Amino acid sequence: MENIFFSGWEGTVRTIILTVLGYVAIVIILRISGKRTLSKMNAFDFVVTVALGSCLASISLNKNISLLDGVLSFSLFIFMQFLLTYLSVKVEGFRTFITSKPTIVFYGGRFLHKEMKKERLSKEEILNAGRLQGFSNLDDVYVIILETTGDLSIIEKKPRGKVSTIPSLGNFLYK
Repeated sequence: MENIFFSGWEGTVRTIILTVLGYVAIVIILRISGKRTLSKMNAFDFVVTVALGSCLASISLNKNISLLDGVLSFSLFIFMQFLLTYLSVKVEGFRTFITSKPTIVFYGGRFLHKEMKKERLSKEEILNAGRLQGFSNLDDVYVIILETTGDLSIIEKKPRGKVSTIPSLGNFLYK
């Protein structure tokens, strides 16, 4: 009963080191695995959600993890989340490293097969996204973009019921 709140500094230091290294490893693995892995979540949200759930389970079930170690782990994940978010806003090169950019997968009436292959996206998935947004075919579609969340954005050549010019492609992507 004596180690219910604190099991010693060795365990605490181990928790700090393993939490930081584990967080970095998860972000790198998710970054390497691509946008489709996250589908509708950004890397930060996914890492924190999974990590906090795992930490909670470990604290609850593993008798070798003290409450202090668990709270420290939670705090470190939240701090790392804050730090990465802060750096991604303040440091341009850092944001480019940890987040993906939108990818054009359909343009000018053609599927961009090289980009689709790189993003592990099939023609059927693109056609399905078109149907879900009310397009029976892609004749009226200007561009389809795979967003950083894994969603497919469809930009029409001429919005239904409106008169407009075709927008510049640069308006849709980050620089």
